[in-house]
Parts: sequence; structure tokens; C-alpha cells
Amino acid sequence: MTDKARILVIENEPAVLMMVVSRLTQAGCDVEAAWNAQAGMQKARTGDFDLITLEIDLPGMNGFEMCRRLKGNSRLSDTPVVFVSWRDSFEDQQQGLELGAADYITKPFEMTDFIFRIISNAKPKDNSDPVQVPEGAVA
Repeated sequence: MTDKARILVIENEPAVLMMVVSRLTQAGCDVEAAWNAQAGMQKARTGDFDLITLEIDLPGMNGFEMCRRLKGNSRLSDTPVVFVSWRDSFEDQQQGLELGAADYITKPFEMTDFIFRIISNAKPKDNSDPVQVPEGAVA
């Protein structure tokens, strides 16, 4: 197995999607992207990811429902989900965490903190040591 974190980014805003994919790739991650819930679910079901980032306001299905489905799938239930959303209310954050999300990051975010939190939450599929943040990846 590679030591690169495999991340699935599900984000409906093209500028945010491009920026996040670019920065995670620069940080040494293997990144795939989806811009809606349907494409995200398909990739999640067929891929083998260490972490999934998930926007709440997605076309086709909201991120809370998508998280429920991911956590209800026996193959995907242990994959960490991190919500990344403009929604900054306590209730939304609480709901996301109660659904089993590992973290909840509100936009706008500071990129160094974002990269660190994503990589820190990534869980290797073989249950070996946690994925490490590459030296210089968050500078």
C-alpha cells in the first residue's frame, strides 16, 4: 500500500474544488473529486479512500443524507468523513458530528489548517500507522 493519503473531495463550488484538489495534491495526497452527490457516492463505493471531504449543500442530495448513507454502508462506515461547508451554525456542526463525521471545517478556512486537519484525520485502509503529514506539506 502507498503511504499517500487517498482523499475523495465532494464539493459543488468549482473554484473551491480546484483549490482544494490542487493543495491536497501538492501536500502529497492522491486526490479524486466529485462535484455532486451522485458522482461522489459512485466514487466512494468503487474507490478505496482514506478520507472523504463532504460539502453539505450538494446538488442531488444534501451532505447530511450522504454521510448517513456512507456510514450505513459496511465497507465505507469506517472511512472518516470531514464536512467542509459555509454553514457555520452550531446545529449544523453538531448534526454533522452526530452523523459520525470526524471533523467539521467551516469556509472560509486557512489552507494550512485545512491540509493539516484533512491529513491528520485520514485513516489508512490497512489499519496501519496513521497517514503522516509530509514534511513541508503545510508550509
